[in-house]
Amino acid sequence: MFPQDGAGSNKQPLINTMNTPQNVTALREGFLVKRGHVVPNWKARWFVLTADKLTYFKYRSGKRDSCQRGKIALRACVVTCPFLDYDTRPLVFKLRSRNGVDHFLEACSREERDEWAADITAAVDKLAAEEDGGSPSGQWTQEVSELHDINLSKVLDAMYDLHHGINMSNHMEQGCTYTNCFSAGSAVVDWLVFMQKVVTRTEGVTLASALMEEGFLRTVGTRSVEALRTAGLSEQFMDDSTALYSFSDQLKKKGCVRAQTSLSAVELSGEVVKRGYLLKQGHRRKNWKIRLFVLRSEPSFLHYYDPTKGDLSPVGGFALRGSLVSSLDDNGVPSGVKGKVEGNLLKVITQSDKHYFMQAPSHQDKMDWIDAIRHFT
Repeated sequence: MFPQDGAGSNKQPLINTMNTPQNVTALREGFLVKRGHVVPNWKARWFVLTADKLTYFKYRSGKRDSCQRGKIALRACVVTCPFLDYDTRPLVFKLRSRNGVDHFLEACSREERDEWAADITAAVDKLAAEEDGGSPSGQWTQEVSELHDINLSKVLDAMYDLHHGINMSNHMEQGCTYTNCFSAGSAVVDWLVFMQKVVTRTEGVTLASALMEEGFLRTVGTRSVEALRTAGLSEQFMDDSTALYSFSDQLKKKGCVRAQTSLSAVELSGEVVKRGYLLKQGHRRKNWKIRLFVLRSEPSFLHYYDPTKGDLSPVGGFALRGSLVSSLDDNGVPSGVKGKVEGNLLKVITQSDKHYFMQAPSHQDKMDWIDAIRHFT
């Protein structure tokens, strides 16, 4: 559980701070921590809310990946905020898709959590109003309702099973080699029928399309990508021997072990005045990781937490008294910064001459953090 506060949160949504697809308006953008479906660990991701879906991306080297890691369709989605089943994570809210799949997301503060939930709820309500006015999604809703007793997460677990799941192999399409793919879309439908997950191939296509809509499966190669781009909701998945698919990237990695760090209780006794997600450069490996930063006063300390871990212990921190904070030039990579990380960078030099490099999601966030830190140095 991270320390709570009632102030210091950035009330302005991070609009268009990262590149969004053309012709798509981002209603809100920012970091959230998401619980995995197969491996129940927590990962920080960059989320983009649009009119009909919530997509998420991995964030590395100072920018988000160009390809999405998953998406959550918002039509008929149910938002629960706050969601209090996680005792050590009070900032979680839950999205339940129309297919009955639960998605658990954690914000950096109560204010951020409530704003995300409100914006998502507004998008869901707008989609519902459009559907009542004659949106052409009725057939898809009917097809999914026929499979309402199927638990998509359990289907995914069975598909992922080492001994009885779907076989993965390498395939070529138009001269390109793709690794770790299903043999074809038709093989997925074959497996669903053989394992008695569905009765007919039509139901198999509908179920596979639902798995794709939830972000559990992804397209591989030009044929399946083109089908996803042009087909209707009920035809996202192709029962075809030449269309390639695979598991989403989010299902392929295991969790990591956190290094234990002991900090004085005095450091953590101050009042929380600001908190938020920043990228931080490591001191040894010089790699960049998303951290939840918490600024405290009396005594003034800046601590940072691994947002994937639901506990009370920071992974590091330092006293602000006697420190120097500065904004780094946005033109090129500044001295001391490793990797192609540019823009919205700030640097803190502690009284003991230890250097910390951080990156904010936007210029305004960077200046807000610099002003807050300077107030306590």
